[in-house]
Amino acid sequence: MQLRRSLALVSGAILLTALTSCGFDPATNRVNTISQGTSDRDGTVDVLNAVIVSAEEGSGVFITTLVNNDVEDEATLDSLAADDAETVQVGEFSAITVDPNGLINLAADDQEGIPVDGELTAGDVVPMTLQLSGGQVVQLNVPVVSNCGEFAGLDGEGGECEVAEAEEH
Repeated sequence: MQLRRSLALVSGAILLTALTSCGFDPATNRVNTISQGTSDRDGTVDVLNAVIVSAEEGSGVFITTLVNNDVEDEATLDSLAADDAETVQVGEFSAITVDPNGLINLAADDQEGIPVDGELTAGDVVPMTLQLSGGQVVQLNVPVVSNCGEFAGLDGEGGECEVAEAEEH
C-alpha cells in the first residue's frame, strides 16, 4: 500500500512538472528585437532594424543592417523601392554586397544610407520592397524616425528632438 502511494505521488509530480513547463515553443526561444525599426528574418539575408532617418520633412535616408546567413556565397541588395512610387522615391545607389556569413550596417561610419525623398514625416510608415540576390524579395513597413537620439547624424545635420518638459507638482 505504501509503495503504491509513493509511486502515485512520484508519477503525479512528474506529470505535473511536464504539464506546467514552458511547452514546445516557449517565448524565450523566439527572437525579440526591441527597436524602432522593422526586421525580416525569413530568407538567406536578414534585414534588421530598417528605418528611414529624416532630418527634415520630405527627405531622409534608408538605414538597415543586412546579415548574410549563407556561408559560401556573397549576397547583394540590388534594389529598393517604395510600394507607392508616386509619393516616395528612392535615390540611386550602387548594389550593396554582403560577404558570406557577414553583415553590413548602413548606419556605420564607413557606410552610407540610401537616399529617400517624397512625402516623409517622422512617425510615418512607408511600405517598401527590397530585391536581394538569388531572387529574395523582402517587403517591409519601414518607420520614419527623426534624425536625433540614436539616429542623430545619420541624415546629415538637423532634425529636432522634441522633449516634453516635466511639470512640477
